[in-house]
Amino acid sequence: MNLDNYANMDPIMLFSLVNTKLRDDFDGDLEKLITFYDMDRQRLLDKLSSAGFEYLPDVGQFR
Repeated sequence: MNLDNYANMDPIMLFSLVNTKLRDDFDGDLEKLITFYDMDRQRLLDKLSSAGFEYLPDVGQFR
């Protein structure tokens, strides 16, 4: 599964996928993930926020 269609994904599925990618491929660096997938940062944050998740830079994941 990839993040090409992140804006239309279920936020729970997106949460899981983004955290997996952050852990496995981007060392917890959200900016690297956003740049790699050419994502709109605010759109991603808003989508995950709608389900109650926020990015915690000190742990490199959404919770």
